[in-house]
Amino acid sequence: MVHDRCGVKFLPVPMKMFKTFLLLLAAGLVLLAGYYAVRAAFRPARYLHFMEFMRDPMAHSDWAVTAKQRCADGPFQNPTDGYIGFLWGDSFRLGHSHQGLDIFGGRDPGITPVYATYDGYMTRLEDWKSSLIIRVPSDPLHPGEQIWTYYTHMADENGTSYITSEFPPGISEVFVKAGTLLGYQGNYSGTPNHPVGVHLHFSIVKDNGSGRFLNELEIKNTLDPSPYFNLPLNGKENKDVIPVCSTAAAK
Repeated sequence: MVHDRCGVKFLPVPMKMFKTFLLLLAAGLVLLAGYYAVRAAFRPARYLHFMEFMRDPMAHSDWAVTAKQRCADGPFQNPTDGYIGFLWGDSFRLGHSHQGLDIFGGRDPGITPVYATYDGYMTRLEDWKSSLIIRVPSDPLHPGEQIWTYYTHMADENGTSYITSEFPPGISEVFVKAGTLLGYQGNYSGTPNHPVGVHLHFSIVKDNGSGRFLNELEIKNTLDPSPYFNLPLNGKENKDVIPVCSTAAAK
């Protein structure tokens, strides 16, 4: 037995057990360092372009999509101006897959407009400060199937909404046409005073089969937006291409 200064008794840790613990800890640290090293080495080239864009958006305006523009025969309009920095299926951490698109306007909060990508019926839940969801009764790519388009981060860092006054909390099933102004890009993270970068997060959410939307936070409940915008928006497949409409292809 050993005693501390207060007289409390402690059992000594066997040296062999202590050495085993240190070895396991060292192995864990090596594996963790290796994971981040590999992740950094294979980081998509478009991520480096994203960093360049954020440093000087005006110098790289040709890397940004244009709001209300459709790329060739894609049925959805681009919802906002900006660089599509993170794609559907991108991974920010181990075991995570991004369930939508993050589009960065490169401007201050409350300036870059956000528009509806497709006709549908809008709902804004009572507690939604920065979010809207629009029900599309018939998927343009799969007629007869219902989908939902989801828009969020439209508030400042404290949760003051940038959604237009026409769409207050609690509204339900309000018809909006493609191109309708919804609000402006913000930096609300869901936690006051902990802002994210100014952007729009957009995703296409599946229906639960009973006329309601599934939980958007899980990628299995969302759809690959690539065919809807006619852009390479699948992060598992697109590592290097900046997703942007060419002037010739857009209409």
